[in-house]
Amino acid sequence: MGGLGAPRALLASLAGLMLACGGQDAPDAASLDTQAPDTVSLETSSLETRSLDTRSAEKTLLDADPQSLLGGWPWPGNKTPAVALALEVKNGVGQPLRVREGSTFFINQIDIRTFVTSTKDEGLRNLIAQSDFGGLGWWGVRQVDQESIGAPGPYTRRRFFRNAAWMDLPSHFIVEPVDSRGRLTGVPILLNAGTEHQRRAGMDDFFIRRFRGIQTASGCATPDDCSASTQFEEEAILELRNAYEHAQRQTLTLRSDTRTLRLRWSLRPAAPYEIPVEQVRDARYTYGFRIGVEALTPPRPDGTYAPGTEISFQLTLRDGAGNRLHDKGYLPPYNEVAPDGTESGLQYYRAFFDATTTYYRRKHRERMLMTQIIGPAQNIQPIRSIVALEAFLDPEVDEQVVATPERDGVFSQFATLPFANVLFGGAFIDPNLWNQPNTDTWQFKLPDNAAPGTYLVTVKGRRVYLGEDLPGSTTIEIQVGTPQRTQPKHTTGPCTSCHSKGGELGVVLHANDNRAACAGCHAPLAFELEGPIFVRTHFIHSRSNRFDAPLQQCSSCHLTKESIQRTSKAACLSCHKSYPDSHVAQFGPIESMYVGGGAESFQQCTGACHTRHPGSGL
Repeated sequence: MGGLGAPRALLASLAGLMLACGGQDAPDAASLDTQAPDTVSLETSSLETRSLDTRSAEKTLLDADPQSLLGGWPWPGNKTPAVALALEVKNGVGQPLRVREGSTFFINQIDIRTFVTSTKDEGLRNLIAQSDFGGLGWWGVRQVDQESIGAPGPYTRRRFFRNAAWMDLPSHFIVEPVDSRGRLTGVPILLNAGTEHQRRAGMDDFFIRRFRGIQTASGCATPDDCSASTQFEEEAILELRNAYEHAQRQTLTLRSDTRTLRLRWSLRPAAPYEIPVEQVRDARYTYGFRIGVEALTPPRPDGTYAPGTEISFQLTLRDGAGNRLHDKGYLPPYNEVAPDGTESGLQYYRAFFDATTTYYRRKHRERMLMTQIIGPAQNIQPIRSIVALEAFLDPEVDEQVVATPERDGVFSQFATLPFANVLFGGAFIDPNLWNQPNTDTWQFKLPDNAAPGTYLVTVKGRRVYLGEDLPGSTTIEIQVGTPQRTQPKHTTGPCTSCHSKGGELGVVLHANDNRAACAGCHAPLAFELEGPIFVRTHFIHSRSNRFDAPLQQCSSCHLTKESIQRTSKAACLSCHKSYPDSHVAQFGPIESMYVGGGAESFQQCTGACHTRHPGSGL
């Protein structure tokens, strides 16, 4: 459903809803012709309808003041770009929302989380009995995955639950702008959450739909033994984000008397969530997010850099109008930014405060600001060398080398901003590091044997500002050793067969549609082995019930037979959940839901046994 292409029946129901919710100025629902044709289209400046009877009724709703009543619905002359609005509810309470006055919004993100704590391991029993999700249908729920972190201990174990009826059933949300007395101040928006096992154009308004149950046990003696733990958290997570194009056309322009967004969920219709709204009149910044990066070290006269050169780069973060989000040469201390950001919307890594888990838990809220270099482009490939935690804590090392030509066939280096020794050093060694100012510049040093070609330098981050939660990334190219531009050789693609109409790679994840510029940041980390893109892609698509192609059909993504023949635990067990007993005897049991085991998971098992994949299509 989008814009004025909504059924007339919806207009009638909205009028009734206005009355039911205290809208004293709403038209009489009985006066609307419920037998009218079920479509309305807006072609030019007038409504094209097939019924003069319903036209007169709709006039009350539409013609009097379309801009204030319909908000930003597609209307002639309404050219203001809609802002992607993020809504959040925690334990039944809508989190206060500050927005820029006079802006037009569409709902791009809904995060609902409810949780309870316990001193005993009872699965999700307390959550079902005590939380605001307790009245939902929980039959069918079961544990599907488990992962532990924290070596050498104590460990944190997370168990992931799916298949509860409420997670699988179709449902929808209605967003109602209301005043201080609960009266509607605009036409509500209807958003379909779709179903768990199928993504359909008419049943989904969001590209990403993830409904979960999670139990977290802290203080475990081993990855599997939490018997002595007395700290358990049980939670239910609902994540909807990246609105499809048709859903982006359903917009709101909030009237000055709007005080709340009332969020109704069809699975708990009698208990809507109330999200307080404050409209900011004189906001210093505008919506939007731009990332700029430039090389401060000049190249040689021919425009190239010599191998062995140390190159300084500088970051600039701006809003959509070009206003700086930070002073030049400076990034604020970590404690002034995390966990909730700055007035300008600047964000740093925040998983210390809100744990994230690939696919299952709030990875979009991690908000890492990070940069990488990788090249030459023609040699770019997945990085399988593990970056040790010590590399993040070394006070003398600001930028980590993650791949070398000799070891990995490609060169790559990355840096978090603030630097990792500040981020992680402040968390685990010296808290005062979080109070020191940071810089917006860094240095990448090319290896002495850097192969000639094009090297990619990328910065990615996230801005959260007055209700808008946006990822962003920028990639620039530098030439090393030769002015001749070289290009990556992709062995997978195209992603656009699924990632489209609001789910493009240039919008989701880090808003980066240059897949060659991923492998540097996405190297395996000692504390996050699932970093590599091939691991994450396998894991996410194999767990998603909304990925349409058969999982064994590698040709859905892979382009060549050779690209599926490097066999390792990480390659196989990022998709498969088990392997034969003979493999357990030879390669060890499965210990990680992401990569199968530990550091050895990236070593090639064999080049002889797995020369083809049954049903691969290659």
